[in-house]
Amino acid sequence: MQPATATPKTTSDAGTTPPLNPDETVLARMAIDLDGQGRFAKHQLALTQKALWTFEGADWRRIDLSPGMRLRHTDLAGVASLDLLGANGLQARWRFTLEHNPTALRLQRAFDQAVTHLHSAPTLSDDSARCPTCHTPLPPDSDECEVCQREVAQPPSTWVLLRLWRFAHPYRWTLLAGFLLTLASTAATLVPPYLTIPLMDEVLIPFQNGQRIDPVYVSWLLGGLLGAGLLAWGLGWARTWLLALVSERIAADLRTTAFEHLLSLSLDYFGAKRTGDLIARIGSETDRISVFLSLHALDFATDVLMLSMTAAILFSINPWLALVTLLPLPFIAWMIHLVRDRLRTGFEKVDRVWGDVTNVLADTIPGIRVVKAFAQERHEAKRFHEANAQNLAVNDRINKTWSLFSPTVTLLTDMGLLVVWAFGIWQISKGDITVGVLTAFIAYIGRFYGRLDSMSRIVSVTQKAAAGAKRIFDILDHVSNVPEPAEPVKGVTIKGGLTIENIGFRYGNRAVIRGLSLDIRPGEMIGLVGHSGSGKSTLVNLICRFYDVTDGRVMLDGTDIRRFAVADYRRHIGLVLQEPFLFFGTVAENIAYGKPDATREEIVAAARAAHAHDFILRLPQGYDSLVGERGQGLSGGERQRISIARALLIDPRILILDEATSAVDTETEKEIQRALDNLVQGRTTIAIAHRLSTLRKADRLVVMDRGEVVEVGPHDDLIARQGHYWRLYEAQARQAAAEDAERDASLLAHRVPVQSAHSASNQP
Repeated sequence: MQPATATPKTTSDAGTTPPLNPDETVLARMAIDLDGQGRFAKHQLALTQKALWTFEGADWRRIDLSPGMRLRHTDLAGVASLDLLGANGLQARWRFTLEHNPTALRLQRAFDQAVTHLHSAPTLSDDSARCPTCHTPLPPDSDECEVCQREVAQPPSTWVLLRLWRFAHPYRWTLLAGFLLTLASTAATLVPPYLTIPLMDEVLIPFQNGQRIDPVYVSWLLGGLLGAGLLAWGLGWARTWLLALVSERIAADLRTTAFEHLLSLSLDYFGAKRTGDLIARIGSETDRISVFLSLHALDFATDVLMLSMTAAILFSINPWLALVTLLPLPFIAWMIHLVRDRLRTGFEKVDRVWGDVTNVLADTIPGIRVVKAFAQERHEAKRFHEANAQNLAVNDRINKTWSLFSPTVTLLTDMGLLVVWAFGIWQISKGDITVGVLTAFIAYIGRFYGRLDSMSRIVSVTQKAAAGAKRIFDILDHVSNVPEPAEPVKGVTIKGGLTIENIGFRYGNRAVIRGLSLDIRPGEMIGLVGHSGSGKSTLVNLICRFYDVTDGRVMLDGTDIRRFAVADYRRHIGLVLQEPFLFFGTVAENIAYGKPDATREEIVAAARAAHAHDFILRLPQGYDSLVGERGQGLSGGERQRISIARALLIDPRILILDEATSAVDTETEKEIQRALDNLVQGRTTIAIAHRLSTLRKADRLVVMDRGEVVEVGPHDDLIARQGHYWRLYEAQARQAAAEDAERDASLLAHRVPVQSAHSASNQP
């Protein structure tokens, strides 16, 4: 590491944890395994909210963060580095092997967030606010640079396939065995053409000249041909089977890793992606890579070995004829270079437009009930037709390039074969070679040019695999905005007290929460009220840590929630949403989703407490009844009570109710409310509801407006103040009165004609 230009604070602590200040926590940590000269060493980096700590074997050294600092990541030839850049240029550099690259990317992302959040966002009057990375002026009310946030499309490079070695490394010995089998089988296939030389020159041509054929010698030659063929078949079968097994396992590991990493990403990533595109990446792209590894990469390795060994044999037989044989190679190589970039970018476009086709399917099929309800079948068919037509157009452009390339390679190889025939006949006429040598050359050339044509076709599948690998690694390289702590807090008894200290949060460039503070006691029920867009759901998302605050902090029982492991923290939270989501499976499986090892007795007890037991028993198979995809076989109230039972089963200390009764009728609402009464007992509860009457049982109501808390207190106190809450309550009361009057008028209008007709019938 180069010495920092700033004067860092030095401590004598040689432990594994830096000497932090009371208001600091470790956000990210990584191991550094190289020193400044590239020699192996054992160093560490640790990042907190205010400093970057480095440990170099003896002391922890602190480098305070400051505005404008950035951490630049570079990698080259197996070695990567992190450069700390400040106002005076390079301050420090750390080198490491690519084994630690994923950790370095996470630390870099956490560093950027720490520097961004170090100081409050610029005010509207701060015209000098600029992006610390590119120095572009920041928009008003924003601390994110639109230029830096804009995604830059980079064409996929073939070198991205080398990153698959991370998944191939566990199978390296099996791959080595497959390579040796490939080498042996290729060598076996080269034996028969070599045996044609003595078969022609020492058997067939002498026989034409009147000499007697030696049966024993001919038997040995024919036996050699048969043995070489059988050996090549056996070795080829073994290597194909072995490498196919390995490629399937590499693809399965890649698919699993991509899906697990996708699950670890924060919600903002999914908000910017289409479901169909993600399904296509993890599904079809990994299948394409599997086919590439099991078939095309194996064929390519065989082709390379065949060309190399054939060229060596040809030069050993006759160097001049071998040189003539290799004449088409420079032209074919030039053509491959010419079309490679065009194919690479083209296949990436093919992947993107195919993702659009998948997106239409992913939108339409789950929403088929809405499609049919609004008679939009023709509209959705038109959307699919347009996406499919675009996919067809992009493929046509690719095929136009490829259709010219492949026949041209075939033409060049045919011309090369013609040149070899002409040059070989000329050398036979001079007596430089025999007919057997030319025959062997023609046999070798047939295999040589056949492999050369096959190698030219590998360009297409390689670029397809590279485009697919890039799309998968785009997922794997994305770092979650909700990072795991480097040293999570463990063994803490959770009571459920929440303290929100001056937090701020932004969706992109839009500030949603500003300077919000709130203290929630353990076991207290809080009701969040306010107009749509006031920040209620965002506050709940921050408490659940679906997103991280950009300013301030949220504490659980006095501990910053960012110090808990994400999964450990969320196990203490029960969430009941306005639109409950049920998975395809049985009722029991959906109730036990948060606790898969729950017993049947625990599941039934949770269902009873949620007032769901009775209707579950009326289902055809009771708790073993399939609910259908997204719970389509159940009513909205039934789905909601199952989601309440799901929350009850995990026994959370904190309960979040997000409009849990807004989408059901009055009778169902009463059932759900009785279930919620069981759920909230003894738990810290945060409830969101538009109907203020449903929050009468809350200990306190928190009124929000434009991302800020404007009023806090019990219902009666807030009504007496005649402030924001009073206006909301009065507005709802007037709306309810108007709806009642409209309903009464409608009923009266239906009753009057009936009474008039009855009176008329009684008149004489």
